[in-house]
Amino acid sequence: QVQLVEAGGGSVQAGGSLRLSCATSGRTLNRYAMGWFRQAPGKEREFVAGIRWSTGWTDYADSVKGRFTISRDNNKNTVYLHMNSLKPEDTAVYYCAAGSPALVIGPYDYWGQGTQVTVSS
Repeated sequence: QVQLVEAGGGSVQAGGSLRLSCATSGRTLNRYAMGWFRQAPGKEREFVAGIRWSTGWTDYADSVKGRFTISRDNNKNTVYLHMNSLKPEDTAVYYCAAGSPALVIGPYDYWGQGTQVTVSS
């Protein structure tokens, strides 16, 4: 069992930055990989970024490459999503996920509640 709690969402002007955090607890093996997903109104949930906990290997959706950075802090059991140069298209509920998928894009077994990110133009 893994528990995930997201934080850091909010409203920001286009071009601004936000840092999301995902605090994890539970079985370490169940967080072998961590991912960030987002779901905009009327859209299906999409992959944003993922990381292998042990190695730090990362992958990103093309839409956020060069703007978003996923990282993890082993001591704090926390994964972060640093979002820079935010665009209105980034507006969505962002979800943290954990599991042991073959690919960091998923599928994931555990999900956080989500945190709203709103980017205005």
